[in-house]
Amino acid sequence: MNSRLFSLALAAMLSLALTGCGYNDFQRLDEQTKSAWSEVLNQYQRRADLVPNIVATVKGEAAFEQETLTKVIEARAKATSIQVTPETLNDPAAFNKFQAAQGELGSALSRLMVVSERYPDLKANKGFSDLRVQLEGTENRITVARNRYIQSVQEYNVLTRSFPSNLTAMVFSYKVKPSFAVQNEAQISAPPVVDFNKK
Repeated sequence: MNSRLFSLALAAMLSLALTGCGYNDFQRLDEQTKSAWSEVLNQYQRRADLVPNIVATVKGEAAFEQETLTKVIEARAKATSIQVTPETLNDPAAFNKFQAAQGELGSALSRLMVVSERYPDLKANKGFSDLRVQLEGTENRITVARNRYIQSVQEYNVLTRSFPSNLTAMVFSYKVKPSFAVQNEAQISAPPVVDFNKK
C-alpha cells in the first residue's frame, strides 16, 4: 500500500514539475509551428501550380525572351524537387536549401513579370492578366504565411532558450528551429554609396 501511495505521489509531483517546466508549452508551440509551416508550403505549392499556366500563356508571344522562360521553368523544377518533411523544420541546412530554391523561383517569376511589360500583346491578354493577378495574390499570401511561421518559430525559440524551460529543452532534445532570413541580407545591410561627382 505504501509503495502505491508513494508511486501516486511521485506521479503527481512529476506531473506538476512537467507543467511548470514548459513541457506542455513545447507541445503547443511545436504544433503551432508545424501548422504555420504547412500553410507556407500550401502557398508555395499554389505558386508552383500557377507557373505552367503562366509559361504556356507567355509562350504564345512568339518573340518572348526564351532565356527568361527557361529560368522560370528550371527554378520551378528545382523548387518542387526538394522533398520537404517535418524534419526539415529541425534541419537548418535542409531549411536553407528549400528557402533558397523558393527564392530563386520568386526571383525568376519577378523577372518574367518585368520582361512581360515590354510586350503589349501579352499585357493585353486577358488570360495572362488574370494569371498575373493570381500570382500577385499568391505572393501576398506567401508573405502572410511566412510572417505567421516566423512568429511561431520566435515563440518556440524563446521558450527553448529561456530558463527554466531551457532545461526541459535539453532533457527532451528540443532544438531551436530555423526561421526565414532575408536572402540578400549583406546587400541590404551595406550602406548606399553616394557619389556626387558622377554626371
